[in-house]
Amino acid sequence: MKIGLFIPCYVDALFPEVGIATYKLLKHFNLDVSYPDKQTCCGQPMGNAGFENMSVELAKRFDEKFKDFDYVVAPSVSCSAYVRVNYPNLLKGQHECVTSEKIMDVVEFIHDVVKPDSLPGSFPHVVSVHNSCHGVRELNLSSPSEQNIAPFNKIIDLLQLKEGITIKEPERKDECCGFGGMFAVEEPDVSTRMGIDKINRHIATGAEYITGPDSSCLMHMKGIANRQKKDIKFIHVVQILAAGL
Repeated sequence: MKIGLFIPCYVDALFPEVGIATYKLLKHFNLDVSYPDKQTCCGQPMGNAGFENMSVELAKRFDEKFKDFDYVVAPSVSCSAYVRVNYPNLLKGQHECVTSEKIMDVVEFIHDVVKPDSLPGSFPHVVSVHNSCHGVRELNLSSPSEQNIAPFNKIIDLLQLKEGITIKEPERKDECCGFGGMFAVEEPDVSTRMGIDKINRHIATGAEYITGPDSSCLMHMKGIANRQKKDIKFIHVVQILAAGL
């Protein structure tokens, strides 16, 4: 099984520790992991801003670079969702899209493909789980509260494998934090208010850390928390899963 590791541009530039943790976690399971050189943005920012035509060449490049892997794994639910959901339409009639069926968020991949029954190391802290919107409603990492289905959460399933951890969830557990990429730029006041409300609900759980599968959501909330001097820390879920490796 050949794994192509995709590190999104904002993870590469701002949160390289998340990319490193992803690689360490995948290698822990003795997987054949490669990091293709000269990766670029997947095109999500342009697509979200309404300029999908600017994403097409990036989508073609991405598809060509990762086409020979069995799986493409990324530590980002929003980028993984963009490739899976949007690429087939972007490339329709121009290029046979193969990576849309191979892309998986790292949580999804570890949970659904690797299926571990244990993880090394411990994380003796109280964490509140943030369910990013793309993860809930496009990658099915957890059950949407608006659907009348049996509840599940793949993030929590994996976190429960870490010794010493205490896991919490906030009230209104799958409500948006307000980031939304361009939404935070175009509607900063609404975005900030949503972020404040979300942070307060996480803090109310008694958590030391807020964790989730997307650095962009964590970045948004961390910025607000820092400005308001909130006593809460932030960590990507893959960093917890790889703790001790």
